[in-house]
Amino acid sequence: MKRIILTGGGTAGHVTPNIALLPKLQEMGFDIQYIGSYNGIEKELIEPFGIPYHGISSGKLRRYFSLQNFTDPFRVLKGLSEARKLIRDLKPDIIFSKGGFVSVPVVLAGKKCKVPVIIHESDITPGLANKIAIPSATKVCCNFPETLKHLPQDKAVLTGSPIRQELLSGNKIAAMDLCGFSADKPVILVIGGSLGSVAVNNAVRSALPELLESYQIIHLCGKGKVEESLNGTKGYKQFEYIKNELRDIFALADIVISRAGANAICELLALRKPNLLIPLSANASRGDQILNAQSFERQGFSLVLEEEAVTKDSLLLAVKKLYENRSTYMDAMRNSGQQDSIDTILGLICELTQR
Repeated sequence: MKRIILTGGGTAGHVTPNIALLPKLQEMGFDIQYIGSYNGIEKELIEPFGIPYHGISSGKLRRYFSLQNFTDPFRVLKGLSEARKLIRDLKPDIIFSKGGFVSVPVVLAGKKCKVPVIIHESDITPGLANKIAIPSATKVCCNFPETLKHLPQDKAVLTGSPIRQELLSGNKIAAMDLCGFSADKPVILVIGGSLGSVAVNNAVRSALPELLESYQIIHLCGKGKVEESLNGTKGYKQFEYIKNELRDIFALADIVISRAGANAICELLALRKPNLLIPLSANASRGDQILNAQSFERQGFSLVLEEEAVTKDSLLLAVKKLYENRSTYMDAMRNSGQQDSIDTILGLICELTQR
């Protein structure tokens, strides 16, 4: 039996592609282990699948001043030591990393222990964690053709993003019952990211009375971001996070308002859901979501509204435009020829384990 270590965490986007690989890996007889941080979101997401989970110390490299910048390097060094011990004990045949800072010690330790490592980079330009990890990788998978020029030519493979296959088989009626909705109004799904976007949440809630005149709204607002005063509002249902019912909610949604994380938008593409993207501002990030959104806008898959331009009025106008032109966006996504990346990535895994 071949053994694989999966790693990645910090946000749901660094975990869900790993989850998408689980069914096929299990079919192929792999023994699957997961390394993440002690108490990160990855632990919460992975444990229901019954995959053995191993926690290590994790730090973060911030682009802003924080006292934690002085202590986190020691956490990373501790994580590196813990990852090296785990890899020596588990003796994996291969490591697959989806990124996030917890994955860096695992990738570096993998190279040290002479274990082949595959990295997946979701965004157009590699993030800091993957920039550190790429020299230790055997292969680097990516979502966008534009990314190839940023990667070592002998390592880069254009695969697309692994999409959870269950998302493609949702039940509209189940979602309607879950939310208490009727069939007389279209449904907007709002996705603020696993950590919850304050900007997206506030914009939607400020426009809620006007939106509810024409639409019903499912709002995935992030952990701790539920607005209790809005519970019970007719036509509006909010959740911190959805797991098993997500496929049903996607099936019910007519249009989607979302952040522009690469994994999230690749799921929207696979589902052919007309979408309004509000990328995370460059003031609060390295600008990767802006690049992702611009790429999807160029290809006709998305309408984009920059975070700095979000007001109640601009949001209402954008939603109206998106809904009226939804068939145009659906046609563009249908003709995209998006490949199923799961088989491509599994082919790489098998190739490297057979070596």
